[in-house]
Amino acid sequence: MKKIEDELLKLLKDACQKAFDLEVSDSSLMVEIPKDSSNGDYATNIAMRLAKELKRKPLDIAKDLEKYLVGENVLKVEIAGPGFINFWLKKDAMADVLNVILTKKEKYGSSEIKKDEKILLEYVSANPTGILHLGHARGAAYGDSVARILRFAGYDALREYYINDAGNQMNMLSLSIEARYREAYGLDFELPEDGYHGQDVKNIALKIKETDGDKWLHVSRDEALAYFKSEGYRLEMERIRNDLKYYRCEFDSWISEQKLVDEDRVNKAIDKMVEMGLTYEADGALWFKSTTYGDDKDRVLKKQNGFYTYLAPDIANHVYKLERGYTKLVNLWGADHHGYIPRMKAALTALGYPKDCLEVDIIQMVRLVENNQEVKMSKRTGNAYTIRELCDEVGVDAARYFFLTKALDSQFDFDLGLAKSQSNDNPVYYVQYAHARICSILRQAPEHHKQDTYTLLNDEKEIALLKHLNEFPSVIEDVAISRAPNKLCNYIQKLAQYFHSFYNSCKVIDENVELMNERLCLLEAIKITLKNALELLGIDAPEKM
Repeated sequence: MKKIEDELLKLLKDACQKAFDLEVSDSSLMVEIPKDSSNGDYATNIAMRLAKELKRKPLDIAKDLEKYLVGENVLKVEIAGPGFINFWLKKDAMADVLNVILTKKEKYGSSEIKKDEKILLEYVSANPTGILHLGHARGAAYGDSVARILRFAGYDALREYYINDAGNQMNMLSLSIEARYREAYGLDFELPEDGYHGQDVKNIALKIKETDGDKWLHVSRDEALAYFKSEGYRLEMERIRNDLKYYRCEFDSWISEQKLVDEDRVNKAIDKMVEMGLTYEADGALWFKSTTYGDDKDRVLKKQNGFYTYLAPDIANHVYKLERGYTKLVNLWGADHHGYIPRMKAALTALGYPKDCLEVDIIQMVRLVENNQEVKMSKRTGNAYTIRELCDEVGVDAARYFFLTKALDSQFDFDLGLAKSQSNDNPVYYVQYAHARICSILRQAPEHHKQDTYTLLNDEKEIALLKHLNEFPSVIEDVAISRAPNKLCNYIQKLAQYFHSFYNSCKVIDENVELMNERLCLLEAIKITLKNALELLGIDAPEKM
């Protein structure tokens, strides 16, 4: 929580106690920066919030509170409208934030208090049978940034990738590689209708040919298919890991579905459901009574042929997460998985876990556009855009930042032309240029130093910057709770805007040595805050552009 806001909230809490002998909960207290600075530096609607409880008009409540709202840094208090209370602070009060930032540096905005909640974030989790596309890119940038922010805010957060490597898709991958391997030798081949027709599968077959020659044409088909499956899996996963690393997305844990099967976790999870009376048999299949727990229909766990459905290993996977001590599970799923949420929540609830232990954020569709026209194919490859191709075309910074500027549950048009442009219309360029510009000024400026107080930063543009810098810890806290990195993007866009406006209006390198020193400290604080925010989004903070 911010120092200034802390003081104002304590003033309000004490005032309620003195005026009404009322202990007000923290959730009822709120102060915010008015959009119009003529309404003060901060404002509160506490009088309106208490009107029902006190059975009085907000205006009368505000008048009774006013006389108790005298603080060390409060210059004056005024009541406005139906009962808003507006605060004006002493000019040097807001500048105290500079020394906080200059002292904490890369830790400014972080929480020193460790949260009790252990959060497991699962995202991307694409099948090891194809190349990562734009939907994966959006989810990867979002998941990675949320994990960074959660850790910065004091949470224990694990980044996990669940590998779907136990289903029929792996057999299809093996058959697809076999077909392409035979094709490479000019032999008859049959590509499975449900197989994988992408260039990546062709490349795997050619690599096997280059490494092993025609070896796999002269062994039993079962032996060849087993090799194609294992080698295909290895090469696909190697590419996925490399592409994600290129995109600055690292994972702490890679969980294999096949390993869950091999460790008998799937059987144990389903056996437990049977023992608890959560299932029944009908039409030769094993069903989960999911309607009892909020689903719209019961779900099959084991088919007539004795094979599990996709739901069974997914239940085992989520149980395994909770068994490892994580108290909140957060999954990022594509929009086509929306209907899957109720059945997974139903399974965990039925097994006795808290109803709110699983939360799912849905990733909406992405369209690439250029010159107001949809772009479906890469000009370089003629295929759909992949993460790596997008990064190569617009840069990793733009590829990540553009996805993060919009809420995950909103459909998004990614403007290729704008992402490549070096202009203030490009949001990532605008923010990075602010950081580079500050670095340039500081390189040319005389040495500056922290002060006990800052009394000369009185320009309205300086005050706006100080207020905004002071908001950063609360923004981090809010973004961590809401899992909305777009709010952090909004914050730094505004910070860059405030800086550019200040710099175009106020002279930094000045004959007034005292004023120059204070303004250089202000620039140093802006630089630190911008860099911290960009780091949390996985974006570079360049010192030269």
